[in-house]
Amino acid sequence: MKPIANGSTIGILGGGQLGRYLVMAAKHLGYPTIVLDPDPTCPAGQVGAKLLVGAYDDPKLLQQLSERCAVVTYEFENVPTNAIQQLISSGTLVRPGPRALEVAQNRVQEKTWCRYLGIPTAPFYPVNNHDDFIQSIHNLGCPILFKTVSGGYDGKGQRLLRDMSESEAVWSDLGAGVVPLVAEGWVAFTLEVAIIVARSADGDVTYFPVVQNVHERGILDLTVAPAPVDDELRRMAEDYAGRLAHALDLVGILAVEFFVDPEGRLLVNEMAPRPHNSGHYTLEGTSLSQFEQQIRAVTGLPLAEPTLLHPTAMVNLLGHLWGDTEGALPLERALAIPGAHVYLYGKAKPRVGRKMGHITVVAATSDLAVERALQARRGVDLNEEP
Repeated sequence: MKPIANGSTIGILGGGQLGRYLVMAAKHLGYPTIVLDPDPTCPAGQVGAKLLVGAYDDPKLLQQLSERCAVVTYEFENVPTNAIQQLISSGTLVRPGPRALEVAQNRVQEKTWCRYLGIPTAPFYPVNNHDDFIQSIHNLGCPILFKTVSGGYDGKGQRLLRDMSESEAVWSDLGAGVVPLVAEGWVAFTLEVAIIVARSADGDVTYFPVVQNVHERGILDLTVAPAPVDDELRRMAEDYAGRLAHALDLVGILAVEFFVDPEGRLLVNEMAPRPHNSGHYTLEGTSLSQFEQQIRAVTGLPLAEPTLLHPTAMVNLLGHLWGDTEGALPLERALAIPGAHVYLYGKAKPRVGRKMGHITVVAATSDLAVERALQARRGVDLNEEP
């Protein structure tokens, strides 16, 4: 296909930190951007994008995007599908398309789609009523993880049931019976890994390196590139991610998170058709970032083959680092660490569990990168002794 000419406007649904770096990548390639977000102080609105403030499914604002943008993309998968349909019905090019969004918004569809393609997942059971809830416990056994089918992220909308004595509390806490759930059997994984695949409109695919992820309380804490895996597992991750990208008719990038079980099998945990927290390391660690690759894909520019330049570690900066203050972090301690790069997202109010920024560190080895990344984070933690 003929690429969208630079100088044309890209629309972005969502103005969080992922949108922020999409705006910057688009600007680098000569594309102005318009961001639609409910928050007038959103991170993406601070770096040169034109900002439309309002609901994602506001018909008037969507009409403005249709009239002003050559293509529209999104930075998170909880965009209302009716907003995407309105854009498409008005003749707007939307990438990735609606199929990827619809599947990623529904955890039951996501896992069913994987199974249809022959890609393993953890055992799961849809829960639409109390009978399903009890049956899922009998079928899968404890411990068992219950998640809302849609809307949850960063550990929200999920509860671990350790034994039957907690069952009614879990049922009540998740609003079960009102919102549908999915029950997931517990996986005794040895490692969590992730991969980002990019796919162009003509079906070309490229893969970023497989990385190791470490989560704390359901929120990504640490990413290490490359992951400590062999070539066979790396090829398996690429195969699964590629199958998903083709089946979803994806034009853009797709992040796929996996568990590695004790037998060395990969089980899909979640996927997201947009830039991903576990891809922040690409800002320094690879030959191009996940954000530039997304812009290339949605505008029809050639995809680049990402290569790892250095072992890299990324740690998230969550709101609790600020303690009880909204004051500035002491960045000098972090930036004194060799190979350290600090990114703050411009969010006004730190909150426990809120992603406020991240640090990446490049080093000669992965172990050294991790050590220095953790040291850099300790340096900006206002709760720690200097």
